[in-house]
Amino acid sequence: MNLHEYQAKEIFRNYGIPVPAGRVAASPDEAVSAANALGGPVWVVKAQVHAGGRGKAGGVKLARETEAVRSAAAAMLGTRLTTKQTGPEGLPVERVYVESGSEIEREIYLSLTLNREKGRIALIASAAGGMDIEEVAEKTPEQILSVTVHPSAGLQPYQARQIAFGLGLEGPQVAEFQSIAAALYELYMEEDASLVEVNPLIVTKAGKLIALDAKINVDANAVFRHPDLAKLRDANQEDPMERRASEHELNYVSLDGDIACMVNGAGLAMATMDLIKLHGGQPANFLDVGGGATSERVTAAFQLILSNPKVRAVLVNIFGGIVRCDLIADGIINAVKNVGVKVPVVVRLEGTNAEQARTTLASSGLAITPAADLTDAARKVVGLAAGQ
Repeated sequence: MNLHEYQAKEIFRNYGIPVPAGRVAASPDEAVSAANALGGPVWVVKAQVHAGGRGKAGGVKLARETEAVRSAAAAMLGTRLTTKQTGPEGLPVERVYVESGSEIEREIYLSLTLNREKGRIALIASAAGGMDIEEVAEKTPEQILSVTVHPSAGLQPYQARQIAFGLGLEGPQVAEFQSIAAALYELYMEEDASLVEVNPLIVTKAGKLIALDAKINVDANAVFRHPDLAKLRDANQEDPMERRASEHELNYVSLDGDIACMVNGAGLAMATMDLIKLHGGQPANFLDVGGGATSERVTAAFQLILSNPKVRAVLVNIFGGIVRCDLIADGIINAVKNVGVKVPVVVRLEGTNAEQARTTLASSGLAITPAADLTDAARKVVGLAAGQ
């Protein structure tokens, strides 16, 4: 679950991480009121969306007069901001964050995330702050500094100092950086974050370190432990289909293809999409209905994937371990009848009561294409999607 910048900065303040003064606004008038309350002479107006790259997309504006604050807020609010991270459809701007301007001497990138290869949290930093960190990693990887944190020991002061020296910080700045890094690590652990990012962490002309931006991603599987964070969820920033899927406890991710996939198990879903690609097709989604899929959940899954107008065929790939294939077959039949499926459906079922399920599907009288195995299913659905 992602948080907006203004929400993340409030959490930063709670952990003692220095951030500029700022206020959130939902209208141009509120933005002007926020600027007057903060005092001048310079303000920054930032569109609040769950995506990076806002500055390059016109979502961050500098204002030296309150009327410029009003104009910037009016230009952003009610629009959809499109960045590299949003896709062409963009994300709705319903709030802006008005912040006091800062005198920037230099910019630093700083984050905490999980290094999956090592199974440990990594503290990552770069002197090339304010830029796309992916671009920095690709073109100048030597500018990326990183230390991994032992889970028993936690982030050690010497590790923070090591990064600080690598960034060229000196004097009191080293102690400031160490304090900020320690607070970010504490936040990461206590709030069950999957990413905490500051881009940029600035060094002001006075030599002070301030978090000019703030990004927090909370592990969705841990949100139940944080009812205060759950209240901060902004469903309007989420993909509508992914939001609908979560309501039915379906794991769904939208993709750009035209072959809808309904699979039980994340690993099997990934393998299914790989085989579709291998045989020349393009998956329209990742959809894991879970090990305890029911007839009702299968129907909901069909309704979800068929609401995508780009879908030209559906592949159902179920391995019956915990879930029984005959129940899945009933769900498929109900879905095809009730949802009004108008595209080809290919079904591959294996496992518990698979034979019974195949018999049920064959006697249904519906236009459902059976598949002997996963390769056969991939070939058939790719051909049907292509009109062959």
